[in-house]
Amino acid sequence: MRMWLRGGVLAAMLWAQGALAGTALVVGDSISAAFGLETSQGWVHLLQQRLDDGEHDYRVVNASISGDTSAGGLARLPALLSEHEPDIVIIELGGNDGLRGQPPAQLKRNLAAMVEMSQEADARVLILGMLMPPNLGKRYTEAFAKVFPEVASEHNVPLVPFLLEGVAGVPSMMQGDQVHPTAEAQSKLLDNVWSALNPLL
Repeated sequence: MRMWLRGGVLAAMLWAQGALAGTALVVGDSISAAFGLETSQGWVHLLQQRLDDGEHDYRVVNASISGDTSAGGLARLPALLSEHEPDIVIIELGGNDGLRGQPPAQLKRNLAAMVEMSQEADARVLILGMLMPPNLGKRYTEAFAKVFPEVASEHNVPLVPFLLEGVAGVPSMMQGDQVHPTAEAQSKLLDNVWSALNPLL
């Protein structure tokens, strides 16, 4: 009986430790969905590997969809929060809003709503910023670029200013469409995210 009780206590302790594992939810577009690559090559999958290899007991849920906009992410978020109950929400959206010329003010409202919704669900939030190419015009690109730091500052959440820093504009780091990063660039994307994400873990 004593052996059985000890075994039961040990099992309960192990279950409790497993129950303490955190969940990180990534809500993004094609950049996080590893467009043009195997899913296992994408930076989100590499994030799970880095967490597994380190001391952080986290499960990463990749809810990224190629072509998604901030409006799409906002519409999907309530169900994702309910299903996964994440400890951390990583928001990587806005690139498709910009490429479609949607108003930066609309993007800001959507991102702010996503942050607020995540915080109300007791999740910590990280925003991954994006920049637009200069061919969209100086006025638009400047207004677009301001959205991400403004939302981060107003809601007191960390920000990666430009997810594609060190990747965009480097031919060897970009696929033929010059929009999506190559497999070789994914570790750089992860490094860009990691410095801001690590303190949240």
